Amino acid sequence: MAFDSRALSALDFPRITAALAERTATSLGRERALALGPSDDPGRIERELGEVEDALFGVSLSLGGIHDIRELHTRAREGRVLSGQELLNAAYSLDGAMTVGRAIGANSRGPLREVALGLGDHSELVRRFLSALDREGQVRDDASPRLRDLRKRIEPLRGRIREKLTATLEKWSDVLQEHLVTIRRDRYVLPVLASRVGSVQGIIVDASATGQTYFVEPAAVTALNNELTRLILDEEAEVRRILTELSALLAADADVPMTLATVGELDLIAAKARLARDWRLGRPEPAPNGVYDLREARHPLIEHPVPNDIQLGDTQLLLITGPNMGGKTATLKTLGLAVLMHQCGMYVAAASARLPVVRDVLVDIGDEQSIEASLSTFASHLKHLRYVLRHAAPDTLVLIDELGSGTDPNEGAALAQSLIETLLAQDARGIITSHLSPLKLFALETPGLKNASMGFDLDALAPTYQLQVGQPGRSYALAIARRMGLPADVLRRAETLLGPEAGIMERMLDELERERAELAAQLETATTARREAEAELGRVRQERESLEVRRGEMLAEAAQKAESLYADAIERVRTLRVRAQEESARPRVMQELRELRVQAQKVRPAPPKREERGDPIRVGSKVDVPAYGAQGQVLEMRGDDLVVQLGVMKVGLKRRDARLVPEPKVKAPRPSFVGTTSQSFQPELQLRGLGVEEAVEELRAAIGEAHALKEKQLRVVHGKGMGVLRRSLRDYLKSDKKVESFHDAEANQGGHGVTIVNLRA
Repeated sequence: MAFDSRALSALDFPRITAALAERTATSLGRERALALGPSDDPGRIERELGEVEDALFGVSLSLGGIHDIRELHTRAREGRVLSGQELLNAAYSLDGAMTVGRAIGANSRGPLREVALGLGDHSELVRRFLSALDREGQVRDDASPRLRDLRKRIEPLRGRIREKLTATLEKWSDVLQEHLVTIRRDRYVLPVLASRVGSVQGIIVDASATGQTYFVEPAAVTALNNELTRLILDEEAEVRRILTELSALLAADADVPMTLATVGELDLIAAKARLARDWRLGRPEPAPNGVYDLREARHPLIEHPVPNDIQLGDTQLLLITGPNMGGKTATLKTLGLAVLMHQCGMYVAAASARLPVVRDVLVDIGDEQSIEASLSTFASHLKHLRYVLRHAAPDTLVLIDELGSGTDPNEGAALAQSLIETLLAQDARGIITSHLSPLKLFALETPGLKNASMGFDLDALAPTYQLQVGQPGRSYALAIARRMGLPADVLRRAETLLGPEAGIMERMLDELERERAELAAQLETATTARREAEAELGRVRQERESLEVRRGEMLAEAAQKAESLYADAIERVRTLRVRAQEESARPRVMQELRELRVQAQKVRPAPPKREERGDPIRVGSKVDVPAYGAQGQVLEMRGDDLVVQLGVMKVGLKRRDARLVPEPKVKAPRPSFVGTTSQSFQPELQLRGLGVEEAVEELRAAIGEAHALKEKQLRVVHGKGMGVLRRSLRDYLKSDKKVESFHDAEANQGGHGVTIVNLRA
């Protein structure tokens, strides 16, 4: 369906196509740009947008040097002979088209390859033309054997004629006007004085403009000149035959029209891409019928425009009110141009846009009064509004400027309200601008219709051009009049005539604007704080990452050092073990073992202090039970209930009925045995309070020392607790080859809290 041309003109769409035409490289593309119109085919629109994207980010379309050769092709098909220059232009244009096709094939992301299928293969035609014509469009000598033969004969003949005439110059020197050989009418002649022409033998070929000189062909070269003329005529006939043949080749190439049409289409696509780059346009996304969502949309034809968000959907119609020159019409046209550009397969002036495909744009903009047609401004508006009402639907866009103007305000408001109600009933979408106050109240109470206004800076008496959705606009007439210095009594009288209701409305709107300004300031403050917090968070994260990297490096360095120390210690222990086999060296070996253990204890970091939290009674604690007059060990804890081992009895009681028995403080949680000889060796190892890894390491060292001293038994005190330490130690004992066996101590000697280790001999 063709869009109404009057609507396109009212929205300034011809200025868009003119800007597009300026960016074309060929007359073929310019013609298409100026004739461009919107389509209502969603598939075609999406395909054309994909082609523009391909031209922006895939293929650089270079179409310079390609000419519109449609007229040449038509003349050739009519049997006319084209000049060499015309044929050369045709060859260059077709060659340029094929070059573009090759570039598309190599770089296109896909969409432009479909377009390039229309570019024909004219390689044989181009090869024939370029082999027959030189860069000036002249037929080459080797274009045909006959032409080559003729030109080989012509040039030597010209030389012979010049030589013969040069020899004649001395003989005719007294009758010549100038001492030179010249050409007149393709014949070599001598310039003879008119007064002496009768004294020479020859044929007068021409005369000068003054009549003072005659150009005479001496009889001696007449035969040669005749031969030269015959050869030249034969050459011209051969050249014409070649040009006729080349023209026929062009006429016979049926792919030329399609190639030229495709070049025009590619040029238009390239122009759309250039316009998108120059104007910073964005690709719109498809949206369902009746849904319009433009973010930071701007009028593409206004220099330094103020961007605004425009949304329609649940809001069917947006009613924009406010003072003149505030940007209402520009906002209305912004939406209209975005829709038209989208449906022409062009990018739109918005940061992001979701647009439906409409069947038509229904417009009533501007004053089209006509004296000849007896149409007033109001009648002109009614004519357009009648068309709008007849065609309005969910798949059309309605744009009405200054609704209800041009007649009595009360009647205009009533008519405007009725028209809006009809449009809402027809589920139409669009923007309406007006100055009528009753419509503002109507919009507050009507679903689907929403108030909006254009911002105005009262201090500067200038519009801000910011669209404020949800807030009706003020006319600011009295405020502007007050700022402009109108007498106070005049203004007071105007306020009286407006009545109290109008004053209430103005005060309400003033309060709304003040609150909106405060909220905007708070939002700006919150936004700034959020940005600063995000920046600080980014800095902290970066520092944490740096610390993690440093921590990893330090751990790796420490691990490497520990591995080195461990390897040295193992090697030293092995050496000492060998030496311990000798009775005489055993005291010295034990001394070195003691020193080694002291060094290891200095290197090992102290275990972290365990922070006591809550009730200090836990599984394994020793408690006093006053009710039984005895002490025992806590076996289980179930909330406030305890299970305590009192001798041979297990007793259940409340936590409050038990008292923790503090354990005797030990200076250092280290093994209690220290000895270097069998006489001073104490075969008991205290491991309570140590971690699993630390306890296993102490047990390994103690077993090694006891084995070296040929001790047979070792008593390991680990406590009962949850049994974790006991199981870990016994898992190690199973793997140590120095251990013969192990078992629990007697019940009166520690029971499960002590493990007796029997060492191999």
